[in-house]
Amino acid sequence: MLLHHFIRDQAARRPEAVALRQRQETISYGELQTRVEAFAEGLLARGLGPSERVAVYLPKRAETVVALFGAAAAGGVLVPVNPLLKPAQVAYILKDCNVRVLVTSGDRLTLLAEGLRECHDLHTVALVDGAPEGPLAHLRVLPWEGLARGEPGVRPHRRIDMDMASILYTSGSTGRPKGVVLSHRNMVTGARSVAEYLENVPEDRLLAVLPFSFDYGFSQLTTAFSVGASVSLMDYLLPRDVVKAVARDRITGLAAVPPLWVQLAPLDWPAEAVESLRYLTNSGGAMPTQVTARLRRALPRTRVFLMYGLTEAFRSTYLPPEELDRRPESMGRAIPNAEILVVREDGSPCAPGEPGELVHRGSLVAMGYWNDPERTAERFKPAPGRPPEVPLTEMAVWSGDTVRTDEDGFLYFVGRRDEMIKTSGYRVSPTEVEEVLYGSGLVAEAAALGLPHPALGQGIVAVVKPRDPAFDPEALLAACKRELPNFMVPLQVVIQDTLPRNPNGKVDRRALVEGLRGLWEEK
Repeated sequence: MLLHHFIRDQAARRPEAVALRQRQETISYGELQTRVEAFAEGLLARGLGPSERVAVYLPKRAETVVALFGAAAAGGVLVPVNPLLKPAQVAYILKDCNVRVLVTSGDRLTLLAEGLRECHDLHTVALVDGAPEGPLAHLRVLPWEGLARGEPGVRPHRRIDMDMASILYTSGSTGRPKGVVLSHRNMVTGARSVAEYLENVPEDRLLAVLPFSFDYGFSQLTTAFSVGASVSLMDYLLPRDVVKAVARDRITGLAAVPPLWVQLAPLDWPAEAVESLRYLTNSGGAMPTQVTARLRRALPRTRVFLMYGLTEAFRSTYLPPEELDRRPESMGRAIPNAEILVVREDGSPCAPGEPGELVHRGSLVAMGYWNDPERTAERFKPAPGRPPEVPLTEMAVWSGDTVRTDEDGFLYFVGRRDEMIKTSGYRVSPTEVEEVLYGSGLVAEAAALGLPHPALGQGIVAVVKPRDPAFDPEALLAACKRELPNFMVPLQVVIQDTLPRNPNGKVDRRALVEGLRGLWEEK
């Protein structure tokens, strides 16, 4: 079973069933399969090799879905790129994983043009609309129809379930984003596991509001396609637009991250939404208990699933809705077809109530980080407690998150070992923000921190030592806005004469965080 077989199999069973909705347009499974096949044939006719990367840098639209699944159907590897990223960040991803084909729009390509000159493996760009400005002689630029028409008879590369299917880029605690390599097996197992505990059926209608570059966002497609349900595509401007879409399309399943739920909870939910919404899910950070309570009051028929996951293993735990009242702060237990362990540093199991590292084993464990054996070795290590009689080593994901269990085996989040910032559902590398702060030329020292924020999970604060006494914080923020997507721009600049350091001479982030704790609450 390969990723794109979800669409193929549904098209064979129920070709007229709706697969995608966007505004007034609907696309059936039969039509979607035809488009995916044609796009795959177009890629192969233009020389896409086995496991070569196809990046898609677009908002949510039908062509985005066709290109992603068409890349898999051709025997390539899909690379969804967050449409909120700036050109330099996109160019980094394209160069890092040697992308061969890019699917985007004319206006986006114009912005990317300069950075693409360093992407020497890229040979073809398909534009869904418009035309780029300026010279791009080193690339073959085609209209969407030129690639999506295909050439029947071109056979896809043979792939098996252990081959690469996707590379999803996620920020690390240091340095540039890292590409998590997922196999077809990872993605198929994940879709089936989630569909099992959410009890998805063909009649379900899911609303996709999260980016497809986010594993949780892409899961809305795979989970729906695994059972023959439909997905409504949406890039919302205002939270109330989400509520309207739920009512309009009679959505039965809605997935979001805590900052969005914080905005959705106080809104008026029309009767159509209250009646149709069968479940909602949360991941990407802990849901505030008061937000959960408010959503349950507004949506009394809706089941609430609180979940925990990491890109390296997709999804790890969920809390059954019937446990919400008894364990409102729990992250639940292992999802189907996964085992979650809580271990000490030596790999021995922790007792109930004893904090330890969360370790995930099973077929959802990713293939590692693209072209990064050092970081892969840090996170992907032998699963603890395996029988010594089995000769081959099983690899597990060691999450870096500290958790504990209660006497019944339910898990509770304690904290993170690394310095990753989790804001608006995104993981943000402090180093990536700091590079922009230093690149502005306005600061002598800088540290990007994540502090608890009532709406965002964590808000980003830039603590800086200015170069000039006439330093203007707004000028620094303007530089950040030019180079970073909105979710990575600091909410506030804090000026200090010196930044504290630990015995190793590094900036003491813990001391900075302690000194600024309560910053948002005070406001």
